[in-house]
Amino acid sequence: MHLDVQDDPALSAEVDRLLARRTRDIRLKGEIKRLFRARVWSQTAKIIRAWMIWVALLDLLTLALNMLMLPTAIAQSMLLPGAIIPPVVIAVVLAWRKPRPPWFEGTSLITGMFLILLSVALVGVAAGGEFYERQLNVMLFVAITAIIIFGIPLAWTVTIAALALGLYLVFQVRNPAIEHGSAVAGTLFFASGIFATVAARRIITILAQKSFLFELRDRRRVAELAKANDRLELLAKTDPLTGIANRRWMTETLNHLWGNDKRCLDGAAMLMCDIDHFKKLNDHLGHSEGDRCLVEVANIIQENIRRDRDCVARYGGEEFLVLLPGVTEEEAVSVAERVRKSIEAAALPNPGSRVSRSVTLSIGVAVQTADEAISPEQLQRQADAALYLAKQSGRNRVLLHRPDPAVHKHARSTR
Repeated sequence: MHLDVQDDPALSAEVDRLLARRTRDIRLKGEIKRLFRARVWSQTAKIIRAWMIWVALLDLLTLALNMLMLPTAIAQSMLLPGAIIPPVVIAVVLAWRKPRPPWFEGTSLITGMFLILLSVALVGVAAGGEFYERQLNVMLFVAITAIIIFGIPLAWTVTIAALALGLYLVFQVRNPAIEHGSAVAGTLFFASGIFATVAARRIITILAQKSFLFELRDRRRVAELAKANDRLELLAKTDPLTGIANRRWMTETLNHLWGNDKRCLDGAAMLMCDIDHFKKLNDHLGHSEGDRCLVEVANIIQENIRRDRDCVARYGGEEFLVLLPGVTEEEAVSVAERVRKSIEAAALPNPGSRVSRSVTLSIGVAVQTADEAISPEQLQRQADAALYLAKQSGRNRVLLHRPDPAVHKHARSTR
């Protein structure tokens, strides 16, 4: 069952309105009533079925004991009215095995209860004597237990109570052992107790409904809090200017991709991109134009990578880090060149640049193959080193990181 109400403002407002009322004034209607019924149906049905089965078992046990302990004539007179209960119980249990329309459930339960109460009363009427009034009292006890434990609508509960008192009054009036006045007085006495029980049952139901309303409200608040936390988490991982990921998000992505063994199983490439002479752009055109440039560069980079696999993040003031999982050196360099040419073709103004009158990009590329055990920090340092060389050698170019032959030669000599 779907209990969330945060996507339905009207339902959410109704929950708040009901909780603002006094407890005794709570009345569920419409969709909330349907949700509550669906929420409690399974438990209610189990209780009703269990109660019915126990009544049938007690009826059969009582009839068996009567056959053993009472005179044969009296015991036999109880058999026929007592035999009404088992088939009625079976019918009600079958009716409450799965959810059905409320009118059907109410009709089946009220009819079943009436027949059970009638059966208990008729057992006493058939036996006569001391059993007459005793069975009527048993009938009221049966009704009271049902009223107490059945979490059913108030109208159904009142109907069962009225049927029990009606049967009691009818059979007491016909009881030859007491006067009519005594029958009416006895009915009124038991009526006060039964309707007090109905009132108690109503309070229990209202408290259950209020608890359900609190559950709906709490679920809504938890969902709202989760959404707020998600938004905060997204903001914490997003660069507010460009709308792309920030350094924190990229670091988490790298750690996840490399795993505990510090190895990217499919290999990966990093592109460290830096806008050439970006400070001069700010100095000549102002920071608002600098901000617009950063947004445009971020968009151009995103347009030239695989949206479903690659990642781009603003890593510093004018630096962008691009992660390309599962690519070769040739593919990584090709992507970097495509990005560089797209930035150049965009012709974003940078009049203070010593490279071009428009914005250009220097890119350092570092690649880890699947069989190399290089940490993301090492790969980033390699991309930084390649970027540094690209800027030293004139900017507006792509350079691939290559191992220093002198370092390898020194490594071989020390082995």
